Amino acid sequence: MLTHPEFDPIALQLGPLAIRWYGLMYLVAFAAFYLLGRWRVTKTFHGPATGLGPSDVEDLLFHGVLGVVVGGRLGYVLFYKPAYYLQHPLEAFAVWQGGMSFHGGLIGVLVACAWFARKRGLPWLKLMDFVAPLVPMGLASGRLGNFINGELWGRATDLPWAMVFPQSGTAVPRHPSQLYQFAGEGLLLFALLWWFSSRPRPVGRVSGLFLLGYGVLRFLAEFAREPDAFLGLLAGGLSMGQLLSIPMAAAGLWLLLRPAPPPDPVTARVPRP
Repeated sequence: MLTHPEFDPIALQLGPLAIRWYGLMYLVAFAAFYLLGRWRVTKTFHGPATGLGPSDVEDLLFHGVLGVVVGGRLGYVLFYKPAYYLQHPLEAFAVWQGGMSFHGGLIGVLVACAWFARKRGLPWLKLMDFVAPLVPMGLASGRLGNFINGELWGRATDLPWAMVFPQSGTAVPRHPSQLYQFAGEGLLLFALLWWFSSRPRPVGRVSGLFLLGYGVLRFLAEFAREPDAFLGLLAGGLSMGQLLSIPMAAAGLWLLLRPAPPPDPVTARVPRP
């Protein structure tokens, strides 16, 4: 049995300025998006195929950050604690108190990218095919931040790698579910999407694989993750994360199985790497 090392939540102290690990993980996520995005538009067929240049990645990152923060917070407010925030509406803006939803952040990113695509005259779904492989490494850094903070721990287990999280207030050995999600929704999904998108695909296929892959991996990981104490298990003994992942996976499956649209003339002309 292992014990969580209870890392100091402050990664770096610069006088009165305290840089926390979780905030640092957000910066790592955004940096990964930027660097991987620049590589894709300059070193592969994706730049010509999507109509994006290196400078566009910075603008796309700005829209993505806005979508993650606004959508993630609104998703948490609406999906997880609507009654509480209805009674305390001003606290919905207190993002420093914690509380972000991945599924809300995803919706925020979809809306922000639709705004970006409209301004640039780009096909929205094609843009999302470009963005999808850039997301999992950010998810990995976020789950690593959860583990460092000792939050979102797993359910009780007697497996050899079970870990006691003192932050839970008990000495019960638990799944280190943050690391499961780091490996699955982060590293594994990144490798799968990076490989799948390395060659031209019909529009919507890469986005579909992301939605399906994340939805399935998150659904499975939730069996090891402790449900939110204020929600518990819901319909059918499923968690909120699982209920939100089902329509996500279904949408991804539809994008993967729908008839392929006519070949895009720009993508068809771009030589394969």
